[in-house]
Amino acid sequence: MCKHALHPLLARLPKTEHHLHLEGTLEPELLFALAGRNGIALPVDDAAFADEGTLLRRYEDFASLDDFLHYYAVGISTLVKVEDYEALAWAYFLRAHADGVRHAEVFFDPQAHTSRGIGLKTVLNGIGKARRRAETELGLSTLVIPCILKPFPVPDALALLNSEEFKAAVKEGEVTGIGICGSEAAYPPVLFKEVYATAKEMGLRLTAHAGEEGPAAYVAGALDDLGVERVDHGIAITGDDALVRRAAEEKIMLTVCPLSNVRLRCVKQVKDLPFRRFLDEGVRFSINSDDPAYFGGYILDNYCAVQESFDLTVKEWEKVIRDNIDSSWCSDKRKAELLTMLDDVLNEWNSS
Repeated sequence: MCKHALHPLLARLPKTEHHLHLEGTLEPELLFALAGRNGIALPVDDAAFADEGTLLRRYEDFASLDDFLHYYAVGISTLVKVEDYEALAWAYFLRAHADGVRHAEVFFDPQAHTSRGIGLKTVLNGIGKARRRAETELGLSTLVIPCILKPFPVPDALALLNSEEFKAAVKEGEVTGIGICGSEAAYPPVLFKEVYATAKEMGLRLTAHAGEEGPAAYVAGALDDLGVERVDHGIAITGDDALVRRAAEEKIMLTVCPLSNVRLRCVKQVKDLPFRRFLDEGVRFSINSDDPAYFGGYILDNYCAVQESFDLTVKEWEKVIRDNIDSSWCSDKRKAELLTMLDDVLNEWNSS
């Protein structure tokens, strides 16, 4: 944890997490427990699965996004029952709340489960149980955003969206938006134009992973071809000055994940990320943990890494948090509550 003088403030700020994959919060302890409970055989030809500690150390040395995704897929294979998904989500909600998260908009990868014969209802029932507990016991509001997996055929994504289970989930408010994620370079956003048009017709909010390992043109494609209102990662946007200006003018939220970007070698260090330029040019961004069980830090760790690298002022943090709340997909009533929390924290900090 950072030793910066603003650390106590960072810890208390009412955070909104916009870029968090629930499957990416599967800590080795729970992974091994679920594998044992569900009779899932872990890879015997990979020494990383010798024990929890060895696996954690392997996570420190991903060669690429695809290298990470291999281990991510193994973890997903251990999730089978409603109670597995509930345990996964509840563990994240507890940790997030302890880090000051007061509103979370979380991703999950439906095709990673339905392709294994796990029903969408099973996944959402488990997540839903944890969400209700989070609201009642923690005062934590949550929304759920299914992410389409880029390597899967587009007709598979369309079949998911047109399924009765998915339509029912939208009607019941169990899902709020749609996203895409996975390997980026070989999958330009335009490939998913029909998927996003379908999602928009269903009334879903739109976001997409772009500009993580792909170029600025992929960010532009997400905006123009898919019509997204938010871009997940988006750090490659700095390769196009006009696109940076457009993001600022249109208040496009970039959901940046600093420790993830370092662990996956998108940048060498957090200092290499364009936060100072974003602040100077008025580009909205949120700081998120992405897949924290794999990338070595939850949201407060990411806030601290940014503070240690860029030395933001209290006023700058206030602007970041207000933008985060404004760009969230919760109700206006909830936004007002979050803004009141922020004002209370800042008033106490400034008077101390």
